[in-house]
Amino acid sequence: MRLPRSLQARLGLSLGLVLTILWLLAATVTAVIVRSEMDEVFDSALRETAERILPLAVSDIVGREDEGVTQRLSPIRAHDEYFTYLVRDAEGRILLQSHAADPAAFPPWDGPGFRQTAINRLYSDAALQGTVRITVAEPLAHRASVAREIQMGLGLPLLIVLPVALAAIILAVRFSLAPLRRFRTRLEARGVRDLSEVPAGDLPTEIGPLATTLNSLLARLRDAFEAERSFAANAAHELRTPLAGAIAQAQRLRSETRDPATDARAAEIEATLKRLTRLSERLMQLARAEGGRLRMDRSTDLRVVARVVVEDIDRAGAPGRITLTLPDRAVMSDLDPDAFAILCRNLVENALRHGAETAPVEATLTAEGQLIVANDGPVLPRGTLDRLTARFERGDSSTDGSGLGLAIVAAIADRIGSSLTLESPRPGASSGFQASVRLPTDAPETI
Repeated sequence: MRLPRSLQARLGLSLGLVLTILWLLAATVTAVIVRSEMDEVFDSALRETAERILPLAVSDIVGREDEGVTQRLSPIRAHDEYFTYLVRDAEGRILLQSHAADPAAFPPWDGPGFRQTAINRLYSDAALQGTVRITVAEPLAHRASVAREIQMGLGLPLLIVLPVALAAIILAVRFSLAPLRRFRTRLEARGVRDLSEVPAGDLPTEIGPLATTLNSLLARLRDAFEAERSFAANAAHELRTPLAGAIAQAQRLRSETRDPATDARAAEIEATLKRLTRLSERLMQLARAEGGRLRMDRSTDLRVVARVVVEDIDRAGAPGRITLTLPDRAVMSDLDPDAFAILCRNLVENALRHGAETAPVEATLTAEGQLIVANDGPVLPRGTLDRLTARFERGDSSTDGSGLGLAIVAAIADRIGSSLTLESPRPGASSGFQASVRLPTDAPETI
């Protein structure tokens, strides 16, 4: 038989089986001891009966006028006679017998003491130099019946006590494992980015080392992730100054040269350096999204941040292509404004870069805190949509981009307990692409 995988079920089953076996053994030993004591009590009663009846029988027999006559005593009232007796003389003639005695069940006289046949337990004694002999018999079935009643008295309570005991064991095991369930609940409640230590002070000493090992593993993972994010942020930050200098030198070279070939090569170098600059900025944003604090102690109006981001992108090279829709009332949220700006900028720039060049990009922030960015363009298959949030993944490899924009948005959404929803075609249309994120707000949720 395979044991259940649940530790609680295993402990309850094993303790229940051990308790049942021990209880049955105790009941069996008790029954054997009681049967032995019962036999002693019944033998004593058998002997006392013979010793009390024999003097009375002698007095009755000696005072008789007719010798050798069998006298059967009649009962005063009807009752079950467990002890029967015969009084015989030296020749074996029956002088006196109880009303329920069966002479055929009494063996011939073979001396005083205890005897046992297939159906009776007997005790014999004699008086007047062996001329008056008494034998008292008790049916073995009577003793067996009493033994069964005792065994039933010991066994029947098990039908009630054992289920109650098993239920108590299950409750006790469940109560004892409550700290382990709380530890599991605390662990399950963690977000994918939460690698802080799990409190384990209330765990049993047998489980404590396992929790310590788990917390040690979480600490090592946290240190590794922090080192990775720190390296990415620092490397991207350190690249900004030399990249800016290299771009300036390429631009100066273009302004000073008169050679078309040199100008074209300098322009290509400048474009490559600008792409590298954008990539370093995206890496810093990704490090911020994965490692920085995204929720603040105070709330700000997300409409102001969205308006600033869209106006900045519009001035940078997309005049008139972005349609921003904002609610009339403030959208207050404890989301860090810088994190929201990074999220909004990446969604809008992704829509501008990968959408149809002549079609507008629609950015909408609802009063409930949902940011929706949609653009027109070809329909993307579901497999492509599922891959777009991966790092360095682009839906169209021919377009210019780092492949980090949606990965940054997905990281921020995950850190704030939300998710990035990608749809293609856009709802209500036959083409296009739409990305939406639900942001934390101070407004109560509407049903």
